[in-house]
Formats: sequence, structure tokens, C-alpha cells
Amino acid sequence: MPAKKKSSDKPLVGKALIKEVNRRIRAARSYWDAHNNRACRGEREKAMALYETLTKEQRDQVPQSLRVWLRYRSEKYFGEHRTKPGRKK
Repeated sequence: MPAKKKSSDKPLVGKALIKEVNRRIRAARSYWDAHNNRACRGEREKAMALYETLTKEQRDQVPQSLRVWLRYRSEKYFGEHRTKPGRKK
């Protein structure tokens, strides 16, 4: 039986939130490098949701390379103008 995931009742704040954003972006990039687009899309969406909650000062603490990948490079492939993934017939 797989281990249970911990669910925290408290939302992340401060350095823990920044650390989680960085971790999710790095995970999405590793999935991207492994050509695992479905997993990459999921991690990227979670990272974007957390990134949007950051203040301007907190966003500056996210490394530039991660911000660029999250905002610009991945938007090219996962943006709204792209066809959403679905079932193959």
C-alpha cells in the first residue's frame, strides 16, 4: 500500500511558499526534459497557481532562470493558444 500524502491544514507562507514554488518549477522542468508533457503540464499549473500568490518582493526571490522558464518558455508550449490534451481516438 502506498504511503499517505501529508495534507497540511495551514497554507504555505513566507520562505516555505517560495521554496515550494521553486521545487514545483524545477520538477516541471525535469518532466519537460524527460519529454513527459502530461506531468509537466500538471506541475507547471500548480507552480503557476502558487507563483500568482507571491508578492512582488517574494517573486524577486525566485531565481531568474526559473521565472523565465515558468512565464515565457513554457507559455509557448502550454499557453491558452495551444490545443488542450485529450484522449486519443
